[in-house]
Amino acid sequence: MHDTRSVPAIPGWRLIISDTGRYWAIRNRAFPRVALRAGVEPAVDADTFEEVQAAVAEQEDKARAAVEGGAS
Repeated sequence: MHDTRSVPAIPGWRLIISDTGRYWAIRNRAFPRVALRAGVEPAVDADTFEEVQAAVAEQEDKARAAVEGGAS
């Protein structure tokens, strides 16, 4: 593993950089069940920080939409 002190942060997510340089983000708290049933992923990976950040944002947006859609 890389030195975690130099790892950028994504609030609410744990970010890991593998030995091969791949970025992994794992959500700190579980998504609501309705979001998981809608296919939201609590862990994503990508080649760059910007890509993993975009993947996290996509999952958060999908979760928000699932929760808002389920509340109506």
